[in-house]
Amino acid sequence: MTREFNLKIRFAACDNMKNRQKLFIVSVLVGFLASACGTVSDAELKTRAQNALMADSATENVTVDVKDGVATISGEVTDDAAKAKAAELAKVEGVSSVTNDVVVAAAPPPLASADDATLKTKVEQALKEQGCDGVQVEVSEGKLTIKGTVSQARYPVCIMAVQVAKPRDRDWDNQLKSEP
Repeated sequence: MTREFNLKIRFAACDNMKNRQKLFIVSVLVGFLASACGTVSDAELKTRAQNALMADSATENVTVDVKDGVATISGEVTDDAAKAKAAELAKVEGVSSVTNDVVVAAAPPPLASADDATLKTKVEQALKEQGCDGVQVEVSEGKLTIKGTVSQARYPVCIMAVQVAKPRDRDWDNQLKSEP
């Protein structure tokens, strides 16, 4: 009977050991799956959302903060479409909602006609001083256009005169042609 009793204890101990191993393996797997499927930290969500915003030129100036899975975006964009896109980009996987505090920048006011006349006079004077005769200057709603034909030798001089005379932030339409 002792021998039979000892065997039963050994089998019970083996079964108990196997159960512990199984329980350990299951615990490890459950822990792994929970961490893999679990929530992502706010810092990681912020990094993901900020990278998405910076990848698009329309939203690159938008910043994001994440707290408890809620992203709050702020900054300035050029139009309503960019504002909507910023909210869309900030809602990366794991973000539950987005608070959109982004502001659409006001369009600059159109330049007054007096500014147009002043710019035209300034550019015409610069062209005249550089011997760029035959160049017509037009300015309408702040848009500068130069037209005409000059010699190949005078062309770079005339272009430089316009670039120096106009404000740096002003776009212009170069329709000037050169001839040999």
